[in-house]
Amino acid sequence: MRLVTYTVDDTSARLGAQLDDHVIDLAALAARHGTELPHDLLSFVQAGPAAQETAQRLLAGGGTTLPTGIRHRLGDVSLRAPLRPGKIIGVGLNYVEHVEESSRSLDTDKELPPRPVLFSKPATAVTGPGQPILHNADLTAQLDWECELAVVIGRTACRVSEQDAYDHVFGYSIVNDISARDQRRSGQWFFSKGQDSYAPFGPAVVTADDIADPMTLDLSLRVNGVTKQKSNTRHMLFPIARLIADISSGVTLEPGDVIATGSPSGVGAGMVPPEFLTPGDIVEATVEGIGTLTNPVVDAR
Repeated sequence: MRLVTYTVDDTSARLGAQLDDHVIDLAALAARHGTELPHDLLSFVQAGPAAQETAQRLLAGGGTTLPTGIRHRLGDVSLRAPLRPGKIIGVGLNYVEHVEESSRSLDTDKELPPRPVLFSKPATAVTGPGQPILHNADLTAQLDWECELAVVIGRTACRVSEQDAYDHVFGYSIVNDISARDQRRSGQWFFSKGQDSYAPFGPAVVTADDIADPMTLDLSLRVNGVTKQKSNTRHMLFPIARLIADISSGVTLEPGDVIATGSPSGVGAGMVPPEFLTPGDIVEATVEGIGTLTNPVVDAR
């Protein structure tokens, strides 16, 4: 399933399943059939496999003749961030070529990290499709982009093995790991990467059963139509199963948590000369099988 959070005419956000160019309100569809489904994606994830099975069964019954209020044209709704994660765990230096460009442009270690490099983003950094990335010139002159595959956790994961890691995955999405390169503080990345709007997220969460192999997905990023990043998740230094096992060895992952799995090379700081985002720019992050997450950059002052 391709799951979205949407609004119609500024109404409250609702959980929908996207079918081609339509969005089906899952809670309303369930009510029509005398059952219940959550109104929001986080609650849906937390409800576990039973909710997914119910939604799949109802959708299999056909959605092309559903009435207005249950079925909406995609062009008539506004997509929002799929959910507000309990925590966002970022992974730094997870593509070999990005390790090299970071050592050259960001003074990080030129050696490949022996274990995943982890940091966090607060939930307040999340923003949705079409929503602005805030550029505050009082805080940064080096606003950068990073297209990343996002893993949405579906089951509590505590000290899980690599072999069992995928049993804890609900689905996949896109995170653009926006970074103020000149706000790293004594090597710490939280303020650099955690400011408001620095975690564009979406446009959908695609459930794990609809992604045959998350380790073979093309990903790319464009700024004003010009391709800056282009790679494939098979080039991750630490694959998804290793990330889940490593993080959960000491931090419990809960349903709705998000792992941003790292960026390939092609970030602005690594360009010669460096390139950074400014108000008026349009950033498009694309991951195969999930879609494109588009955000404008606006002046925050």
